[in-house]
Amino acid sequence: MENKIPAAELEARLGYKKTNFYEKADEATVKAAYDYAKGYMAYLDTAKTEREAVTVSIEMAEKEGYIPYTFGMELTVGGKYYYNNRGRNLYLFRIGSESINNGIRIVASHVDVPRIDVKQSPLYEDSGMAFFKTHYYGGIRKYQWVTIPLALHGVVVKADGEVVNVCIGEDPTDPVIYINDLLPHLAQDQSQKPLGKAIPAESLNLLMGTRPYPDCESNAIRLNVLALLNEKYGITEEDFLSADLSAVPADKARDVGLDRSLIGAYGHDDRVCAYPSMTALFGTDDATHTAMVILADKEEIGSEGNTGMQTELLTDLISEITTALGGNFSTVKANSKCLSSDVAACFDPNFPEVFERRNTAMLNCGVAMSKYTGHGGKSGTNDAPAEFVAWVRKIMADAGVVWQAGELGKTDQGGGGTVAKFIAKHNIETVDLGVPVISMHAPFEVVSKADVYTAHQAFEAFFKA
Repeated sequence: MENKIPAAELEARLGYKKTNFYEKADEATVKAAYDYAKGYMAYLDTAKTEREAVTVSIEMAEKEGYIPYTFGMELTVGGKYYYNNRGRNLYLFRIGSESINNGIRIVASHVDVPRIDVKQSPLYEDSGMAFFKTHYYGGIRKYQWVTIPLALHGVVVKADGEVVNVCIGEDPTDPVIYINDLLPHLAQDQSQKPLGKAIPAESLNLLMGTRPYPDCESNAIRLNVLALLNEKYGITEEDFLSADLSAVPADKARDVGLDRSLIGAYGHDDRVCAYPSMTALFGTDDATHTAMVILADKEEIGSEGNTGMQTELLTDLISEITTALGGNFSTVKANSKCLSSDVAACFDPNFPEVFERRNTAMLNCGVAMSKYTGHGGKSGTNDAPAEFVAWVRKIMADAGVVWQAGELGKTDQGGGGTVAKFIAKHNIETVDLGVPVISMHAPFEVVSKADVYTAHQAFEAFFKA
């Protein structure tokens, strides 16, 4: 009988299994991951809306030497620039030393998050309480947003153009706002309804106050709310017509678990990818490639509008960069590469029935690549080609990055999409790569510090390769 390779050796040589970060990392690397998480958590606490995310990100970029870009501006090798698109969408780019015809390395994330938006004519009084009417934004589970402390963030633009920034509920001395729910003693009928229908959208009304304005005979509570807002911000009821106001969770980012290995916070999807993409860009000034980070808006509602990834701004910027550096527009696009950096669904053993375990991202196993997203028969997905997936595999292996593959649950269970398909349509190679999230789209989501750190490492490797 001929000698056979021992099974264990053959399995090690031929088989594949996910790598747990903690099985591979030494104590110094684990400490680096935990330290890195502190900066990310601080970012989350100051960037709860896309406007705030853009503002904070610009502050970070300017500290790294990035300057505002305007169309037609002269560009120089080594130059670092940012383009602020209407305060809700940001492009950061650094000019590399190699020919622009070699393409641009792009990492695209989004900074809009599911939330509760305030309607244009929101304020009313009923039965001794004043409320704001709302319209939810993105794919929320409505029952998760009742009876939790909420903060009011956004801007009010007056008729004369003055922009008033609003933030109520974040300072410890601030009041918070609130959405009522039924007490269990009276919720028998409500409890029989499906989760998706138990809390109607039109009942997501923000409780704003109960105290009447003195000597007012009707709608006195409503008037008192208006008076308080006018005193603090100088706004009137008509100014709500031109306002972007949102209710977001008032919680701060917190360590989760007795070992502090997890981060719980609002807005991981997708700032958990936006922050590492920027820190990776800032840490790779010596790379020869021209590199770009995109922080997009409107992903949660289909990437629509002039601040979402369906706008032509990306190709406009690529065209401007190409012209300034004497390249060919079509060649630059064809040679560019993009990581659509959006979060992945993380396997949850409390709900195993919706996941296909062999092809789902696991906690602490690193940043997750999704070759395709979409739903059903891959509808609405980019589906990255094997050649590009292999190229990304190699750069991760060369850099020693812990990573994994993952899909968004069972094939017919649901699905979702990212900005990948909108970038790929410009003839740019694109694949999804992001951090696995537990309780995605909830007011308080959970991620692994290890996975966040591997995202930073992966984007650094991508910019350098």
